[in-house]
Amino acid sequence: MRAIVRALFRLGGMAVALPLGAQPPTELWLRGYSVIPTPQRVQLGAGDVIVDATWRLDPGAVSPEHIAVRSLAADLREFHGLELPRGIAERRVIRLGIAPGTVRTGLEPGIDRQAYRMRITPEVVEITGNADPGLFYGVQTLVQLLKRDGAGRLRLPVATIEDWPRLELRFLHWDSTHHQDRIETLKRYLDWAARFKANMISFELSDKFEYPTHPVMGAPGAFTTAELQEIVHYGLERFIQVVPQIPAPARMAYVLKHPEFAELRADGNNYQANWCDPRTFDLIFSMYDDAIRATPGVEYLFVSTEEVYYAGIDPRCGTPYNDENRSLAWVEFVRRAHEHLTKRGRKMLFWAEYPLLPQQVKLLPPDLIDGVIGEEEYLEWENQLGMRQLGYVVLQEDERLFPDYLGLERAGRMALGRLESAFEYLARGRHWRGRPIGVFGAARDDSGLHNETFWLGWSAVAQWGWHPGKASAAQHAAEFMRIYYGPNTEGMVEVYRSMQAQARAWERTWDRVASRTRGPGYGSAEGKGLGTTRYDLTLAAPGLPRLPDLRFEPVVRRRYQAFIEEARRRMLDNDRLVHALQTNLGKAERNHYNLEVFLSLARFIGHKWRLLDRMAQAEEALEQARQSALRTHPAQAVAHLVTAYRLVERARRQGERIFAELIAVYEKSRFPKGQTVGGRKFVHVFDDTKDHWADRTPDLSFMMAPERSIGLDQWLEDLAHVTRRYAQMHNVPVKGLAEIPPGE
Repeated sequence: MRAIVRALFRLGGMAVALPLGAQPPTELWLRGYSVIPTPQRVQLGAGDVIVDATWRLDPGAVSPEHIAVRSLAADLREFHGLELPRGIAERRVIRLGIAPGTVRTGLEPGIDRQAYRMRITPEVVEITGNADPGLFYGVQTLVQLLKRDGAGRLRLPVATIEDWPRLELRFLHWDSTHHQDRIETLKRYLDWAARFKANMISFELSDKFEYPTHPVMGAPGAFTTAELQEIVHYGLERFIQVVPQIPAPARMAYVLKHPEFAELRADGNNYQANWCDPRTFDLIFSMYDDAIRATPGVEYLFVSTEEVYYAGIDPRCGTPYNDENRSLAWVEFVRRAHEHLTKRGRKMLFWAEYPLLPQQVKLLPPDLIDGVIGEEEYLEWENQLGMRQLGYVVLQEDERLFPDYLGLERAGRMALGRLESAFEYLARGRHWRGRPIGVFGAARDDSGLHNETFWLGWSAVAQWGWHPGKASAAQHAAEFMRIYYGPNTEGMVEVYRSMQAQARAWERTWDRVASRTRGPGYGSAEGKGLGTTRYDLTLAAPGLPRLPDLRFEPVVRRRYQAFIEEARRRMLDNDRLVHALQTNLGKAERNHYNLEVFLSLARFIGHKWRLLDRMAQAEEALEQARQSALRTHPAQAVAHLVTAYRLVERARRQGERIFAELIAVYEKSRFPKGQTVGGRKFVHVFDDTKDHWADRTPDLSFMMAPERSIGLDQWLEDLAHVTRRYAQMHNVPVKGLAEIPPGE
């Protein structure tokens, strides 16, 4: 059992002692009410309030077109089936208002504007915001609090709530490196981000924006300036800034892959631009300008200075390539980017990490916001400058198919899941020893996960950016399920746990071999040419019988006995998971598409278990064919050969059908990956340094690539040939292969 550690962190000017892993339930949760994020101050009274259609909605002096008024009316109708008439009333009324200073936070203005007070009595519900954002956030709390009792009546607790965020900026990360969401999808994401009181989106655009200055950069069908402005406006109306994040000068394969920019490749690699060429600055800054024009009303721009492994490596730089010069080159880029953005009225966020040397932090502009604090040693220098920081947590990194949100057993020990790790870091991380201004929840597209798998993590970052150290990971997961899917779903935490367990088992039941399609990469953080072997997932095909006597050596059963045993154990769990998802699709009141994505993934994983099982059964049939041949029963031998063929062929066809269904589900919310638009084709290249799963193919076939690499089509063709030749040799008819022509 993990030892309980007590830690101190400073919250709102007061030192608070919190035992790790032992957070008690919040007051509202103990009364059966759910709110994400947990409010700062809750004073509960006795009893509950019944809200029904006899109540009125009184916007007061707030415009009827205010987003708080419109979203309250819409969500009451959509989530609770409650249509309230608008009008002035003294009793049985929900009354809205804005009055500066209603809640005295004692914090900076950016936080103070987000504060609100809610007073709930049997006759009146009053929501008053310090400013427009505060009123909007109060409305989100009200909609979440409402719940139905056993008699079907909507209830609220008698209470006074005063609430504000502890941190001003609460970033969710949208990474579009390897996919492009549809606009209606992004608007839905903004709706739910607003419900969880997130107010910043770091939109990693890569090539999913048109870049009018250099149109070749934008992938076919990339968002136009007008489309990005539409998304930005939709967010701003909900008090969310969609902040462009431009990967540059590293992670630039989406630009440098084009011949037009070949001369700017650092040391010839696609990954990083040559900082010693002034055209690199002109190019990147023109990209910033394009993004700024497409995001009016946004205050920030995220300069993605991450993973800059080789600053100044190009021979054309003319300076020694060493630690100090690498750091100085990095500093020069940051300073010039800051100067460029400041002139255009944008505040700059950046990643402070390798190759920056701690002592050179002092060379940076003090009004930068450090989005990651990559090294402990940076803090002392950043504090001297008065620099602000974000608390950075990773919600998903290398996991495929589904994130590791919940606790995992590894080597006989329980490891923290990403939820609990995020809870503890956002409550006690190193940013608290700096001057934190916000939080950032990173979730990458490199491993090909669908964004619907990120919502539990995204909501957690919003939760603990608003109220660090409150609402345990376990409580948050339970509250999320109730709010996101509705109160009628069953066992959703266990559904997530099962999705996670199935995904991890799917990962480990492959061979990991040096890539057959991609050569060694350029390098890694360890240095040029180091740690660059790329790996593929695959399995060996079953053994093949040999003529004339059907001699046979099993491959699958000898090499993969542990995989086969796990597959057979996981099949029943997968069946339970599929049934649980189907059940909850019928019970969920909202976000059905999320469950549809999960179901397509569960079926995709379940196919893997059946494939392993069928390949093992096929080898058993081939062994029986060999024994029949030895006993000179050629008709039986042919029957066993046909059985082996049909076991694998059915599994292969089923896999392709399930994968086609998965693509159809994914593309309800996304454009086809690597799409061709107006005759313009997507230019596909591998990243020079990263071993991304999702960049291995221009389309979604990277998900099916491990199975297709087994070579089952060729194996089936070879087995069909052996079967027909053996049958001819013994004058035995072949039944069962007639409908499958040779070679198919």
